[in-house]
Amino acid sequence: MRASKWCRIVVAAVGVVGCGGEAPVRPEAPLGEAGSSLSARNGANLNGANLNGSDLNGSDLNGSDLNGQTLSGMLVSVDFEGAWFENGQQSFWPGQTSTWNPASLEEVWLEGSTFHGWYDGRHLFGQDFVQAHFLGNLGNGSQVELRVDAATQGEGANADVWRYLVSYHSPVDGQWRPICLDASGQPAAAIAVGGYWDYRQGMPGVGGRKYEDPRLFTFACEGAAIAKCIRFGYKPWASVGGVSLAAHHQACTRLIRADYCGDGTSHTVNGQWVNVYDAVGVQQDTETWGTEAEWGTDGALCFTDHNRAHAPVSCPDAPKKTQCGTAEAFSSGTLLQSETP
Repeated sequence: MRASKWCRIVVAAVGVVGCGGEAPVRPEAPLGEAGSSLSARNGANLNGANLNGSDLNGSDLNGSDLNGQTLSGMLVSVDFEGAWFENGQQSFWPGQTSTWNPASLEEVWLEGSTFHGWYDGRHLFGQDFVQAHFLGNLGNGSQVELRVDAATQGEGANADVWRYLVSYHSPVDGQWRPICLDASGQPAAAIAVGGYWDYRQGMPGVGGRKYEDPRLFTFACEGAAIAKCIRFGYKPWASVGGVSLAAHHQACTRLIRADYCGDGTSHTVNGQWVNVYDAVGVQQDTETWGTEAEWGTDGALCFTDHNRAHAPVSCPDAPKKTQCGTAEAFSSGTLLQSETP
């Protein structure tokens, strides 16, 4: 969907941690993370507590810092008055380099997770945005400069998934540092996803909610729920059998974080096993584990005591169902179902 050059981009990550600690041993057979392959895994997957980023958009939304400088708010958005490029030069295709004026991009938009833009009658996309610089707006009212350092296109069924390495210019020491980190502290990629999320917790109907806005997108750090659900095959820009996966992706972000109450609060910790499946054919039910919950875009439609919280969970005003986890539920509003060992 296209947006004008005055479009703003939500960038909701300043760090990311994948599954923390040692990965548990899966009953029956081990299963690693999909990692950079971005391949969908059927059935059992490792869950995570973070919606996006390490303690930034997960369990501690506004507690992140940029190189030791604690911010009063997270990295919220980017004002897109036109991208500019390092040294004023950008290569459009092999053998041709052009020099331009900063803030001169005429249009920028996303198709799937791919950047597109127009400059002087030229169509830019994908790797053309390497070395693009943007201004990110922080929640405390200040700004930080961002830079796309690399762009890699997926292969095969994931050719529509681009992974971007993005860094920020530290306001403390002037160094460039990655906005996403993996569990070992190494730079991790982000996937550009249309729309933005509300990262607050304990806010029924608000926390964890996604907002569709053609002017905004989110940089989703790999290893956290938004990107992880894309790895599982729930690409919000894609469709299966004529059914849009946008709602399935949002339901997946609730499921992966065990956000039973749909208020943005995670009731799990990183690294627990969960079996994810649906009725559209993206993920199959491959396990014989106990039913955990049925899921919609606003959280669990029902859940059992056999859940990842390992403690009683109460959701005020939650709907009551006599049975949870039946196949018939998919025909009455349930998007995903989950099981745990």
